[in-house]
Amino acid sequence: MAVPKQRHTKSRRNKRRMHLFLEKPNLSLCPKCGKGVLPHAICWNCGYYKGEEVIDVLKKLGKKEKKQREKEMKAKEKEERETGKEKPVTWEELSKK
Repeated sequence: MAVPKQRHTKSRRNKRRMHLFLEKPNLSLCPKCGKGVLPHAICWNCGYYKGEEVIDVLKKLGKKEKKQREKEMKAKEKEERETGKEKPVTWEELSKK
């Protein structure tokens, strides 16, 4: 078994470990609910992916939680309608018409 001939100092050890650290995940915002979501993943708050509902999130919740979540979602939709938050028109959509 290999045994080191000399002791490595703390600074030498720390220099080796300098690049071993955790990075924060790059989160993007869910277009439906506005929560942080990993890219190319389903939003676990609303259950949508690419504008389509993939998971029925409300099915697993209890009565109180379900009512609260529905209330939040309705408030979010109402807020979007009032502020006139619309998607910008892209060249692809213009060319389809």
